[in-house]
Amino acid sequence: MIKSMTGFGKSKLIKNNREYQIELKSVNHRYLDITIKMPKQLTYLEDIIKKQISSKIHRGKIEVFVSLQDNNQETKKIILNKEVAQIYISQLKELAEENNIKSDIQVIDIAKLPDVLNITIEEDDETIKQDIIEVTNKAIEQLIQMRTFEGSEIAKDIENRIRNINEKIIQISIISTRLIEEYVVKLEKRIEEILKTEEIDKNRLAQEVVIYADKSSIEEEITRLKSHIEQFKEMIKGEETIGKKLDFIVQEMNRETNTIGAKSNSLDITNAVVDIKTELEDIREQIQNVE
Repeated sequence: MIKSMTGFGKSKLIKNNREYQIELKSVNHRYLDITIKMPKQLTYLEDIIKKQISSKIHRGKIEVFVSLQDNNQETKKIILNKEVAQIYISQLKELAEENNIKSDIQVIDIAKLPDVLNITIEEDDETIKQDIIEVTNKAIEQLIQMRTFEGSEIAKDIENRIRNINEKIIQISIISTRLIEEYVVKLEKRIEEILKTEEIDKNRLAQEVVIYADKSSIEEEITRLKSHIEQFKEMIKGEETIGKKLDFIVQEMNRETNTIGAKSNSLDITNAVVDIKTELEDIREQIQNVE
């Protein structure tokens, strides 16, 4: 089953007077790259979140946004940083004296200054850890569902293009067989015109036909292309991560198609090759978004 690397997952959990929320945004990436933005008091859980994600997702650039609203008043504690407050008071008094202005410093004014009052939360680390794992897994499930749905749409498009390629390969095979027959007729006619006789050395003619057939034969390329198509079909039905493997197969299909085009001296085959390469390019662009 093809999965897209693009997706979004969001989950919210309200438990023990705490509200957790996690958002996951995923886009294309060659490898798995996870970045997390979260409150400072939860940074010790960053590796756990990454582990949960990497156990179920294998490719993509994933941005994680974590928020926590703790409504447990009994766990909150206000700490007055007296040292910082004294520094503010000293500096403000000095500023007032130097500029001959009234020094009317109020406690409430000092309290509003940065780092004077700090709110700390006495965390229940294990409980919060389990809650974060729970809400993370729910968000991952949503993300995977979206990636799977988009992957199924990509698979439909790719399968349609593969069918078109297969039809073109059949056309090329038929045209290629006909070309050898046409070459024999043209060669016989050409020899008759040159030698002014209908008596033709059949052995020599056969040799020329063999040489032509060998130089222009594309049976091996067609066989390999058909094999690649079957591999491709099997892979997109599997459950494993296949993006890189599909990309490799497309490269091989493109190489065989180029060889067919180089050997061809038929406009019909050349046109079919162009059509195949166009489909392969579209497939290549699609699988850039496949996990």
